[in-house]
Amino acid sequence: MADLLARARAGSPRALGRLLTSVEGPASASVRDALRGESASALVIGVTGPPGAGKSTTISALVGAYRQRGLRVAVLAVDPSSPYSGGALLGDRIRMDRHIDDPGVFIRSLAARGHLGGLSEAVPAALALLAAVGYEVVLLETVGVGQSEIEIAAVADPTLVVLNPGAGDAIQAAKAGLLEVADILVVNKADRDGAQQTVRDLRAEASVPILTLIADRGVGVGELITAIDAHRRAETRDRRTARARAQILSLAQSRLRGHSDLDRLADAVGAGALDAYSAADTLLSTPAHRCLDTGTNPSPSR
Repeated sequence: MADLLARARAGSPRALGRLLTSVEGPASASVRDALRGESASALVIGVTGPPGAGKSTTISALVGAYRQRGLRVAVLAVDPSSPYSGGALLGDRIRMDRHIDDPGVFIRSLAARGHLGGLSEAVPAALALLAAVGYEVVLLETVGVGQSEIEIAAVADPTLVVLNPGAGDAIQAAKAGLLEVADILVVNKADRDGAQQTVRDLRAEASVPILTLIADRGVGVGELITAIDAHRRAETRDRRTARARAQILSLAQSRLRGHSDLDRLADAVGAGALDAYSAADTLLSTPAHRCLDTGTNPSPSR
């Protein structure tokens, strides 16, 4: 592990890829132990929104802008998981291929692996790893959009919500709860009809900055970077604590879903032998035998 970290810090994408693979699997604890005490941090920008809104194109434009500043940039794209292999289905985003030969850019897909909230359980460790090996900006793209997708706000600051003009995107985003966690709203494809109406609709629903963008032409990217910088300067300890709390609860929920006693307790509740409240108390008070560090479901201890 120490050798892989040294090679990754020296710029080896192969070593970094192997470390990220370890983060997603049974060796996750070893990676986290190796990183314990690291103080490096990165600007983590979350990007979410409806399919087709241009999230990947927006990220590609942001990568280019941050590279012009001389910063090392990583992209983590959390994809749906294959039901067969458990791996990411979409792979590295083809819209980012113009950066693929840039040694200062690293692009990686992570499988959601059934984790609620649209984020892979490995994401927090992956973010710490990328910061530790020298990436100063990490762009985190999540799959799809919906109520569960708001978990991105637990690990990213700021969170960008990318929407299209018209098509009721503003209303659908409000219904999905995305406007509650958006730090910056971005209306992409702003050269299309309905863009200004979408901006007006969003202003009626949200109080955060609302920007227009034509990502595939780079129009509005500078203003978006300025808004991200301004938001970062306004960061407070209370906001950091709130994100940490949400992250802890999310990971705890994932571990409880894999608890070795869950099925036994569910059977007891379903059969009427136990009530759900007592089962929940038992689940919380019993050490879990399956957690983030293992990729298996061991047998119950009793």
